[in-house]
Amino acid sequence: MAKVEFQLETLTCPSCVKKIEATLTKAKGVHSVKVLFNASKVKTQFDNTQTNAEKLKLTIENLGYSVVAAKVS
Repeated sequence: MAKVEFQLETLTCPSCVKKIEATLTKAKGVHSVKVLFNASKVKTQFDNTQTNAEKLKLTIENLGYSVVAAKVS
Protein backbone atom coordinates (compact mmCIF):
# COMPACT_ATOMS: atom_id res chain seq x y z
CA MET A 1 0.00 0.00 0.00
CA ALA A 2 1.31 3.44 -0.91
CA LYS A 3 0.22 7.00 -0.21
CA VAL A 4 0.53 10.14 -2.26
CA GLU A 5 -0.32 13.73 -1.48
CA PHE A 6 -0.88 16.09 -4.40
CA GLN A 7 -0.68 19.85 -4.04
CA LEU A 8 -3.03 21.49 -6.53
CA GLU A 9 -2.76 25.01 -7.87
CA THR A 10 -6.25 25.92 -6.62
CA LEU A 11 -9.62 24.47 -5.77
CA THR A 12 -12.32 27.03 -6.39
CA CYS A 13 -15.52 25.38 -5.17
CA PRO A 14 -16.89 22.48 -3.12
CA SER A 15 -18.09 20.76 -6.30
CA CYS A 16 -14.42 20.47 -7.33
CA VAL A 17 -13.86 18.37 -4.22
CA LYS A 18 -16.74 16.06 -5.08
CA LYS A 19 -15.60 15.73 -8.69
CA ILE A 20 -12.04 14.74 -7.73
CA GLU A 21 -13.16 12.38 -4.96
CA ALA A 22 -15.71 10.63 -7.17
CA THR A 23 -13.28 10.14 -10.04
CA LEU A 24 -10.32 8.93 -7.97
CA THR A 25 -12.50 6.64 -5.86
CA LYS A 26 -13.47 4.80 -9.06
CA ALA A 27 -9.85 4.44 -10.21
CA LYS A 28 -8.45 0.92 -10.11
CA GLY A 29 -6.38 0.24 -7.02
CA VAL A 30 -7.42 3.35 -5.07
CA HIS A 31 -8.46 2.58 -1.49
CA SER A 32 -9.11 6.05 -0.09
CA VAL A 33 -9.28 9.66 -1.22
CA LYS A 34 -9.42 12.80 0.88
CA VAL A 35 -9.56 16.25 -0.67
CA LEU A 36 -8.65 19.18 1.56
CA PHE A 37 -10.45 22.14 0.00
CA ASN A 38 -8.82 24.97 1.96
CA ALA A 39 -5.32 23.55 1.49
CA SER A 40 -5.88 22.53 -2.18
CA LYS A 41 -4.51 19.06 -1.43
CA VAL A 42 -5.54 15.57 -2.45
CA LYS A 43 -4.46 12.63 -0.31
CA THR A 44 -4.84 9.11 -1.64
CA GLN A 45 -3.97 5.64 -0.47
CA PHE A 46 -3.58 3.06 -3.23
CA ASP A 47 -2.37 -0.40 -4.14
CA ASN A 48 0.90 0.21 -6.00
CA THR A 49 0.56 -3.10 -7.84
CA GLN A 50 -2.54 -1.75 -9.61
CA THR A 51 -1.76 1.94 -10.13
CA ASN A 52 0.87 4.56 -9.35
CA ALA A 53 1.20 8.22 -8.41
CA GLU A 54 1.80 9.30 -12.00
CA LYS A 55 -1.45 7.72 -13.21
CA LEU A 56 -3.37 9.35 -10.39
CA LYS A 57 -1.75 12.70 -11.18
CA LEU A 58 -2.81 12.38 -14.82
CA THR A 59 -6.35 11.54 -13.73
CA ILE A 60 -6.52 14.76 -11.70
CA GLU A 61 -5.02 16.80 -14.54
CA ASN A 62 -7.49 15.30 -17.03
CA LEU A 63 -10.26 16.74 -14.85
CA GLY A 64 -8.77 20.20 -15.47
CA TYR A 65 -6.75 20.77 -12.30
CA SER A 66 -3.06 21.64 -12.13
CA VAL A 67 -0.89 19.48 -9.88
CA VAL A 68 2.08 21.53 -8.71
CA ALA A 69 3.70 18.97 -6.39
CA ALA A 70 3.41 15.35 -5.30
CA LYS A 71 4.76 13.64 -2.20
CA VAL A 72 4.77 9.82 -2.26
CA SER A 73 5.17 7.81 0.92
